[in-house]
Amino acid sequence: MSTIPPVSIANAPGFALLRISAAMFLTYLTIGLPLATLPLYVQQQLALNDLMMGIAVGSQFIATLLSRGLAGRMADQRGGRRTVISGQLCCAVSGLLMLASALMSSQPLLAWSLLIVGRVLLGLGESFILTGNLTWGMWLAGANHAGRVISWNGMATYGALAAGAPLGLALFSHCGLRELALVSLFLPFAGALLTLGLPGNAPVFRQRPAMRKVIQQVWRPGIGLVLQGIGFACLSAFAVLYFKEKGWQYAGFAMTLFGCAFIAVRLFFSHLPDHFGGVRVAACSMLIESIGLLILWDAPSPALALLGAALTGCGCSLMFPSLGVGVVRRVSPDIRGTALGTWSAFQDLAYGLTGPLAGLLTPWIGYQQVFLIASACALLGAAIIRRLLQAA
Repeated sequence: MSTIPPVSIANAPGFALLRISAAMFLTYLTIGLPLATLPLYVQQQLALNDLMMGIAVGSQFIATLLSRGLAGRMADQRGGRRTVISGQLCCAVSGLLMLASALMSSQPLLAWSLLIVGRVLLGLGESFILTGNLTWGMWLAGANHAGRVISWNGMATYGALAAGAPLGLALFSHCGLRELALVSLFLPFAGALLTLGLPGNAPVFRQRPAMRKVIQQVWRPGIGLVLQGIGFACLSAFAVLYFKEKGWQYAGFAMTLFGCAFIAVRLFFSHLPDHFGGVRVAACSMLIESIGLLILWDAPSPALALLGAALTGCGCSLMFPSLGVGVVRRVSPDIRGTALGTWSAFQDLAYGLTGPLAGLLTPWIGYQQVFLIASACALLGAAIIRRLLQAA
């Protein structure tokens, strides 16, 4: 089957990349809005323990991990646009289930179960929109602009986390989970409206690649994503509880400063991987992340803790584009979605397992020590990433 020729950035109708990135931002708010409120909802309103809270946070990322292969195949075979639309529908249904959970909060286990089903659907939706958006954007812009597409995609997602955390806490504090769920229900539809009329890449029907061969091509940069992702997972799951435990204010702004620093580094320093090399920038990025988490762990005041969160965002910012461009260039275009989905799954692995595992440990070690462990993981990544990728 013939494919439609790609649309250049300059000639894309309505600045296509800007439109799909804005749609990504709106849809990803469905993930950012409840992220800081879920620990409070599970602990305070449902009166459940840290393990149950960790499962509620981590179940989304586990679902994203397990569906990455499906999302990649769908993007390759059905096109990025259709994959994104499928993800937006999953995110909307997730908001509906969160609303049902809020209405059933007088029955904690039922409410938690509804929340988990919604989180699983949200993880499925995240997998579809992330992989679909990358595939769609690279088709619109061309593979030569893969770094720009990855950077814009990352700014949209982490911008949504930065805006969503304090907005979600404000909605939760003043209105409750029901109103927050209603907003989450309608945001994906608003995102879909922004991309109406944009062309979608035609499906490419090829023989399905052997997953073993795909993993062989992406596991080394994948290890970097795992060790980097632990820090973000700890920050998103435990920052609010850590601030509450310390009696500090501005808990929601930990994710805001993380996201703002993440975007700022992407905006002003996205050229560094091309200038210094992706491997060197990835190693330095993980070192900065480790320092940020160490400051957060040892912070005597909320101001220093927020500084640590911002430095963590600086460190995480360039990891994905630094390593992702190499992944894109290493594989053929017809399996690009599958390769990106498989590689991204390593990050989901870190996000999905960190919450429950740390939730098991916090009764013994407390919230503070979680950030020390995350710092050590990032430091290990900085030490081994260059050796891993030079051996590829």
